[in-house]
Amino acid sequence: MGVLNTQLIASYYERFLEIEVILTKEIVQAMGLIAKQIYVKCMGDFCPCVMYSSSFQSAKILVNIKAGLIQKLQEANNVASLRLCFKSIENREPVVFFVSTRSVGYSPYSSSKDVVMVTLQFTQRPPDDFIEILGRILDTSVNFARRKDERILLSNDNQRKLKIMSKESALFVQKVPRHCILRDISFAGAKIIVLGVAKFLEDREVSLYIDFSEPRERFLLKGTFVRSEIVEGRTDLVAFAMVFNDPIPMGYKLRINDYFNQQTRFDNRADQMPAQVASNDGSGEPAKGE
Repeated sequence: MGVLNTQLIASYYERFLEIEVILTKEIVQAMGLIAKQIYVKCMGDFCPCVMYSSSFQSAKILVNIKAGLIQKLQEANNVASLRLCFKSIENREPVVFFVSTRSVGYSPYSSSKDVVMVTLQFTQRPPDDFIEILGRILDTSVNFARRKDERILLSNDNQRKLKIMSKESALFVQKVPRHCILRDISFAGAKIIVLGVAKFLEDREVSLYIDFSEPRERFLLKGTFVRSEIVEGRTDLVAFAMVFNDPIPMGYKLRINDYFNQQTRFDNRADQMPAQVASNDGSGEPAKGE
């Protein structure tokens, strides 16, 4: 693990230590959590469970009371391990690790007579892999609120950094397919060049597809054209500003946030580079005054 990544994980842990994340279906998918491979290990037995929420300090899980976990926890002085499993982008094999925990209580879940919610307090700092995965979700939520409308011009360099497969994309205007070109994007919107007449397309509901690589992902972003601009030298093309509707896919927000963080790290490295003044003869020594 590089120093930069270590610093990022330490920052996540310090900033988001007590924040609890409800693991909705979208969050689970964005995290790469393999829900069917989550277990509580207690007294040598594995009990399947559902992760309801988590922070860096604790997790809440849902278990069937008939599985006998509550009794086992009582016999084990409430000591257990939480087995977590995530998809790996780099490898085919999933990332699996255990978090040491202590049960601090349980209660019926909703109106169910069979399912209980168990709160597991972490007895030590969770693995760095978990801090990085959950911290990335939390960091994205913070930056979405702070940099929601900050535009990213899709130059060739920015397209590469964002891992957008092509500036050319598919657009549906009230379910009618059209081709378009992406000019810039943000957390909450995009500017798109479309073939057509502005007055016939303004204020229309639209759906935009954006394809990313590494890993390959396609996001459907629904929204509305809110204003138009003339494309210089082309009377047949119009540039539209599109505002995305909520909910915006978490996976898309993660992609935008990764770009901003990459830029921040690059700027920080540039600021830390020592200034060098080369001599006229190219020796690398500071040039001397006449």
